Amino acid sequence: MVLDIILKGFIVTFSLIVAIGAQNAYILKLGLQKKHVLLAVSLCILFDFILITTGVMGLGFFIQGNQLLINSIAYIGIIFLTFYAFLSFKAAFKNTSLKIDTENDTTPVKQVVTLILVFTFLNPHTYLDTIVLIGGIGANIADDMKMYFLLGAVSASSVWFLSLGFGARFLIPLFKKPITWKLLDIFIGIIMLLIAYSLIDLIKEIP
Repeated sequence: MVLDIILKGFIVTFSLIVAIGAQNAYILKLGLQKKHVLLAVSLCILFDFILITTGVMGLGFFIQGNQLLINSIAYIGIIFLTFYAFLSFKAAFKNTSLKIDTENDTTPVKQVVTLILVFTFLNPHTYLDTIVLIGGIGANIADDMKMYFLLGAVSASSVWFLSLGFGARFLIPLFKKPITWKLLDIFIGIIMLLIAYSLIDLIKEIP
């Protein structure tokens, strides 16, 4: 049971953060330049933990016993995830690749921290992914199991950002190839549909 909850937290989180975006692109760039990688990765993991915990604990407190709200969140999640899956499958048919600008070698710590804050907290999808979707799923897990869900979620965040930052030199040549993004987009699309399907269990008749 514990392993299932940890795995659920890991899969849900990993599937949502694995996508081409400003934050991931920036981490890749820093990794390629070998500049402030540990700082940037640590900040991303810390912010994910704070936001997901807010969703799992805070959101769970407000929606506990409110089946109408739970149903609403579930429906929104199903619609969003299905649409996200559609976009992923659509992207798989495009010849897209990630372009990293490595010409600018001047990367002060203040700039790194500022950009990570901007990419994290000024991105609406961050709140939708961490607090609403991941947090909403975690909030409906039994109280004594929530910490295991958070463990899985933070583990996924750690694995992803550490891989991006410290494995960038090896990943960049691979992810410049369109076929890599095609396979990744297809994988993300499938996972999104599976998560959307799992949300159906949250929908119950209102007394």
